[in-house]
Amino acid sequence: MQSMEEMIKAAQKAAETIQTQMNEMQAKLDALEVEGQAGGGLVKVRATAKGRILGVTIDESLMKPEEKQIVEDLVTAAFNDARDKADRISNEEMQKMQGGLPLPAGFKLPGM
Repeated sequence: MQSMEEMIKAAQKAAETIQTQMNEMQAKLDALEVEGQAGGGLVKVRATAKGRILGVTIDESLMKPEEKQIVEDLVTAAFNDARDKADRISNEEMQKMQGGLPLPAGFKLPGM
């Protein structure tokens, strides 16, 4: 039977392992790229899976004063598309990571 001290050390080691893996996951998500699109590709938003915006591309055919509202709507839609894709990839990666952790059955990490 393990002593209380041994159990505490084991729990601390497990917590350190989880923290290290979470830090690695955050770095991995910031390196994965997604692209959101709207208007059949007239507006594109590149972002990391962590949600950091890398760039916006707007087709020059939309660069007319009378198209301002359409451009704004398409940019919003492209941002939302990129965010949805980033969330999906982030959730998939977190599920993979959680599957490899030494956690009790049914235990969920906060925020997952």
